[in-house]
Amino acid sequence: MSTVFKNKYMESFLKFIQTKNITIEKTLRETLYNKSWVVYAKQPFAGASQSLSRSFGVIEYLGRYTHKVAISNHRIKSIVDGKVSFTYKDYADGCKQKQMTLEATEFLRRFCMHLLPPRFIKIRHYGFLANTNRAMLQVQQKEMGVVAAAVAITKDWKTIARENMNFDVDEWPCCKKGRMQAILHFDANAPPPLWILKKLAAQKNITAQ
Repeated sequence: MSTVFKNKYMESFLKFIQTKNITIEKTLRETLYNKSWVVYAKQPFAGASQSLSRSFGVIEYLGRYTHKVAISNHRIKSIVDGKVSFTYKDYADGCKQKQMTLEATEFLRRFCMHLLPPRFIKIRHYGFLANTNRAMLQVQQKEMGVVAAAVAITKDWKTIARENMNFDVDEWPCCKKGRMQAILHFDANAPPPLWILKKLAAQKNITAQ
């Protein structure tokens, strides 16, 4: 089955690129033919229609976790006196919609439990879409005449916080008049280099140890 599928696929692929006036090198074509293709096919238990509906059900289920946040904005009903009220579905009580109120700190704690650890991502791309093959993909797109769409410049998180939450991140929290300014950045897992501290100390006429 693997050999038949590979030959049929390559035959259709070569016809397709001919219609696009694209040439493929002989060495690349031979490499594709010489590879061992893995084909897995299994007859569905209740017919193709049920198998297809189950596949869409799985995609819909995974989509809730890969393309959505822990809680949608419409579920948050109120934020008053340091407490957050939101709706949830109680599966133990016949999937009834109920409302829960938590302290803001407890709400943030539960929300942060849904954040991925460092270097973890929800979706990984393999093959020609992998990050390691980005340069190769750009070369192929250029040869095929594909023009990459311009990336729209989005607002930074500080601007979004001011416009949507009426919260100014740089505003001094005590007097509400002064402005905070960043003077130093360093990694979260290590202290800043000593030479930076000495330089700042010299500017402020203080002693760094």
